[in-house]
Amino acid sequence: MLDLNAARASFPALRSDWALFDNAGGTVPARPVIERLTGYMERHAVQHGATYALSRDAVAAVDAGRRAAACLFNADPGEIVHGASTTVLVQRMACALGARFAPGDEVIVTNLDHEANIGPWRGLEERGVVVKEWRFRPETLALELEDLEPLLSDRTRLVAFTHCPNVTGTIHDVASIAARIREAGAWSFVDGVAFAPHRAVDVRSLGVDFYVASLYKVYGPHQAVLFGRRELLEHAKGQCHFFFGEHDVPGKLEPGGVNHELVASLPGICEYLTSLDEGAQSPEPSAERLAGIFADVAAWESQLIAPLIDFLVEHPRVTLHGVPAADPARRVPTVAFSVDGMRSSELPPRLDERRLALRWGHFYAYRAIRDMGLMDRDGVIRASLVHYNSPAEVERLITALAELL
Repeated sequence: MLDLNAARASFPALRSDWALFDNAGGTVPARPVIERLTGYMERHAVQHGATYALSRDAVAAVDAGRRAAACLFNADPGEIVHGASTTVLVQRMACALGARFAPGDEVIVTNLDHEANIGPWRGLEERGVVVKEWRFRPETLALELEDLEPLLSDRTRLVAFTHCPNVTGTIHDVASIAARIREAGAWSFVDGVAFAPHRAVDVRSLGVDFYVASLYKVYGPHQAVLFGRRELLEHAKGQCHFFFGEHDVPGKLEPGGVNHELVASLPGICEYLTSLDEGAQSPEPSAERLAGIFADVAAWESQLIAPLIDFLVEHPRVTLHGVPAADPARRVPTVAFSVDGMRSSELPPRLDERRLALRWGHFYAYRAIRDMGLMDRDGVIRASLVHYNSPAEVERLITALAELL
């Protein structure tokens, strides 16, 4: 069982009296991450690639960060590409993979994803690539595999979709979807940004070809990582200098190199997560161990959001957008709702006065909010929790909503 007090003690930013319900936009960093980042900048502000000891030590610190990121995905370090954000990484990979597509090849995108996993692929239409749209079901606000089926053809090269939408929090069956895409001879490109803070990501068991996540939403620094099967990364057109060979991965896909201090801080994420495993005999992370830790996180988060979801479902003026239950197999604790007779922009400023931090808008899922018919109401109100939120904070939010709605 998760020890909430011990978890919260690892986050200096939680010392304030604000209750943070905007975590889908970015979690606060864990203390081990902060310590490693500042430590690198204090001790290793030197160039890589030299023979002197300071340079070798700096390289070792960044290499440790690469291994930590790979562990979070159950991947090999050579299969992980680092970048400033998910948006940057998807744009880079759309260029790298799109260069290998021929006119008439097909890419499938959704109308549910964050725009980061839509716009770059739609941009390939300029090269003659045909873009099709896999639309969510209005009654569930989720993607269904049977709706993908008629879109697949022998010209399909890639299907880009979300593991978990950043507005509804609904979990898709990625393993089944990825298996069907591969059967069709295409590649799966999964946005896991909204999923990774809440569940273990195992790219091996999911069977995906590409998977991207933002680690500043997983208690780390402002940094993103992308997994790609090594043969596909080698196939992609290099985005760096001409002297990087096709087999020079991930370097050929990291133009300008990586941010040294941010990558060097990434072992702090694993250090924090493994600290939640109270009975562990070793501090070393592993895919199996992370799966167990995130199982506890999922169980705790489900208990945490249950009262909020119950309140929203029962309120006569509120529409909850997404799974109307706290079932951890079906959703993460990202909760979107709208209020009859109220623009979504009206409520958060009134909650600010009570030190309750949440937001309104389309959250870069512009097409989803538009197709839900909510754009003229300023989108949705989103309360996004993670495991370091407390029952007392949830009760504060419910009490405030009961008074204001």
